[in-house]
Amino acid sequence: MIPLADRRLYPEDQHPSAQWDYQLFYAENLEAASAAWEKDIGATVRALFRAGSPEDVRRPAFTAGVRARGGFFGPGAGAPDLPRDEAVFSAVEESAYVAALTRNGFEGPDSWYLNAERNMAFAERARERWRLEMPVLFVHAAYDSICETQTSRLVEPMRQWCDDLDEAVVASGHWMAQEKPMEVNAALSQWLARRATAIWQVTLSSADRRRQL
Repeated sequence: MIPLADRRLYPEDQHPSAQWDYQLFYAENLEAASAAWEKDIGATVRALFRAGSPEDVRRPAFTAGVRARGGFFGPGAGAPDLPRDEAVFSAVEESAYVAALTRNGFEGPDSWYLNAERNMAFAERARERWRLEMPVLFVHAAYDSICETQTSRLVEPMRQWCDDLDEAVVASGHWMAQEKPMEVNAALSQWLARRATAIWQVTLSSADRRRQL
């Protein structure tokens, strides 16, 4: 991903790994990263699940300086105790995340970042044999600073390897489905109605029959 970074926002001499610097921190410091998240799991969940804003994609992402800081919040430091962002998730949902992560810890989820070499090797093999020929919908999160796809080159491989690609935009941050569920569902519904006309008509007909019954 690094060659696809927006170097206007992430000059290479200041941010060589751009907004994905945090992934390298995990790879180099898994135990310390997991321990920091586990210091206060409630605070961690509330800090991670935040709504997006237009300003988020106009400045370097928080994740771009993790290794320079010696951790997400500094060496050995846990997440700050922020209030829950109600635009993203409810108290019930917060409790579910906290319970699951308290039970299982962060080492498992964080270990995904140790698998980069295998992921890249698999992608290289897949690229030799496979293309996505079926209709595909990609929904951009307009204010996602980590997976920024509207001004950077991050979308180029997808556009290259998807033969029948449609794109939509939702004004949200990283947690798109949680922050803007109605807009995400609308994008999906409109796309299905347009691209899967036969199936959509059958679904509508079935709904009409149920109403008649």
